[in-house]
Amino acid sequence: MDVKVSWNGPSGMSFRAQTGSGHMVAMDGAPEGGGHNLAPRPMEMVLIGTGGCAAYDVVLILKRGREDVRGCDVTLQAERAETDPKVFTKINFHFVVTGRNLKPAAVERAVQLSHDKYCSASAMLAKTAEMTHSIEIVED
Repeated sequence: MDVKVSWNGPSGMSFRAQTGSGHMVAMDGAPEGGGHNLAPRPMEMVLIGTGGCAAYDVVLILKRGREDVRGCDVTLQAERAETDPKVFTKINFHFVVTGRNLKPAAVERAVQLSHDKYCSASAMLAKTAEMTHSIEIVED
């Protein structure tokens, strides 16, 4: 896997990234750090990737289990260390899974499997952060 991150120049702290799969992503810093607040912060991108990884796993596991899943949202709330490096110290994942006749045990199992076995991003972040999750099931 390859990515290239390039600084956009001396007028701020924005960066563009090109992924090996051919996609472009913008990042920017906070105004107090010289940025212009035009795109997500790099550490927000870490959370975005982790949420995407976990939601992907949950949907795939539920589909493979023949559950009638219709939607999956995950909200991540994170705390960071006060001193550099300001690693994540706590992350809560709140899953809202929508579907028809979803079995709560199947949804819980999918979330647990993502956390314990499949999500590479959360496995890395678990080295510094206490991970918790909650689940809400919505009938569609």
